[in-house]
Amino acid sequence: MTDCIFNPLWLDALHANASRPPSKPRQDLLLNGQRIGSVEPAVFKPIVLEGDSLRTPTFALERVSGEHCWQITGNGTQALSHIAQALREANIGCVRAQWRDELLAVFNPEKQRVASVERGVARLLGIATHAVHLVGYTSSGSVWVQQRSTDKAIDPGLWDTLVGGLVSISDNLTTALARETWEEAGIELHQVQQLHAGGRVMVRHPNALDGGIGYVEEHIDWFAGVIPEGLHPANQDGEVAQFALLEPLELKSQLESHAFTLDASLILSRLLTGP
Repeated sequence: MTDCIFNPLWLDALHANASRPPSKPRQDLLLNGQRIGSVEPAVFKPIVLEGDSLRTPTFALERVSGEHCWQITGNGTQALSHIAQALREANIGCVRAQWRDELLAVFNPEKQRVASVERGVARLLGIATHAVHLVGYTSSGSVWVQQRSTDKAIDPGLWDTLVGGLVSISDNLTTALARETWEEAGIELHQVQQLHAGGRVMVRHPNALDGGIGYVEEHIDWFAGVIPEGLHPANQDGEVAQFALLEPLELKSQLESHAFTLDASLILSRLLTGP
């Protein structure tokens, strides 16, 4: 891949956009004493009883006033499921529009899985998510990219890497990448030649879908590989408007013109600048 030199001002703005503080102060969300996310202080008010607490036989949610945080004690998965349904019914933070009936893993600071949570509330609760992307290119160095459907809730109509998606609780990186590669591009992962890990990028910023009440903290592992000549991407799930094959300099120009998503811009700029 030909090394490209990006406009330093564009790069600085890109990295600043990928690491933005919350819109408003947030309080830590703890599960049995371990931090799993963060919330705006008033998020739970409509779903807790008097005294800033919610108690069931299997869990409790309460505000820890002296420590300025919210604490879940007991069964984390049951607690987060109950909280998610209550937030959905109240439609706090536009949860209904973000609901996917898909579970994501919840990790403690030691990267141990401690619970699961509905994807639609993960960002409202400031719970870190994990995604995978595939950068596909040809043996001559051109790069395959996709344009996101205009019906997508996030970044409709913007351009993206060839493949990208969240890692569900039932996935590892390989199974998530294989599923997304088929659903979005109609390509079996074994068809991608010289597949290798490209690296990891992280984004932290207020969640645009709920007006900044939620907070996005996403770890993105990206992979790269050669798409053989004659193998053309074909979308399977209706979430891609079209594909394009761009030469590196054209891709660089489109990136600097803000035609791509934040995630794709971080990944593709690293690809084009070399190791």
